[in-house]
Amino acid sequence: MLIGDVARRSEVSARMLRHYESLGLVRPTGRTDSGYREYSSENIRRIFHIESLRSLGLSLRDVRRALDDPGFAPAELVDDLIRQTRDRIAAETELLTRLRRIGAVEPAGWEDVLQIVALLQALGSKNAGARQRAALSAVVEVPVPVEALVEAVLSESDPNVAGALRWALAQSGEDGPALLAEGLGSPAAEVRKRAVESIAEIPNGEATALLQDALTNPDIVVRRYAALALGARGVADAVPTLIDMIVEERNDADAADALSTLASDHALADQIATGLVGCLARSTIGSSARRRLTQALADIPGTTTSRALADLSHDEDRVVALTATYILKLRNARQ
Repeated sequence: MLIGDVARRSEVSARMLRHYESLGLVRPTGRTDSGYREYSSENIRRIFHIESLRSLGLSLRDVRRALDDPGFAPAELVDDLIRQTRDRIAAETELLTRLRRIGAVEPAGWEDVLQIVALLQALGSKNAGARQRAALSAVVEVPVPVEALVEAVLSESDPNVAGALRWALAQSGEDGPALLAEGLGSPAAEVRKRAVESIAEIPNGEATALLQDALTNPDIVVRRYAALALGARGVADAVPTLIDMIVEERNDADAADALSTLASDHALADQIATGLVGCLARSTIGSSARRRLTQALADIPGTTTSRALADLSHDEDRVVALTATYILKLRNARQ
């Protein structure tokens, strides 16, 4: 079979077949009277073997060894090819992500592209100061893709940089909450915490809805951060979690402040007071928790609170009784 026929049958160009010959990979069986190369069926079979091995990523040098060296075992080479392929896929995936993020910003010119690339590189810097400057520049100078900001904030351990990133996310538009929501389900506790902290700083309805969903998150830290943020937004769903925080002495001062903010809505004031009083009545609540609950009543208006404080002023716990009496005195003075 002549070289042209072999090229058509094997889909290997005549130029590559000549290259294989120069390397000693495939030697034609002979030549015609006109000087054309002739290939045997064995030559053609070898060409197909070469192409099969090349499709696995083997170099022509390794292909020759695999076909001609009986002692050349595939195991080590295949393991090496797997590692190289994984590295290549990771590098290509990183490049694809970077290109997609640049495209999402819709840069007006190459100057914008260069600035975006510089900011993306700075966000991944080992220097905290460089990351913080990049976060601040992401809003002021050239917009950075929201996806990149989310990735950065979920992995950021420096509190100052994290604060700058959360601020940048809050300014960046409406895509942030949806991307951050994935972080709430992360297997890493720190990532879940960073996600809810970031969502809490985004002042829109989508973020509020995510925080409401987070009140049932399996992670109690997420639930507490969500409750504090929702309390500041006047969302009544946060009340039970906030009361539990006071009982458990977890950010109890902040929780009491959030309840006070919610209680400015008179429709919620009695609900909050009833919840606090209900906890005070539990036999399982310890003395220190009862004192914190009594103190929390101080900023809750309404008759339910006043009646509860009057009862508590006669409590068996002297500290609770004195606290209730003092709060009542202040309330009467304000009236």
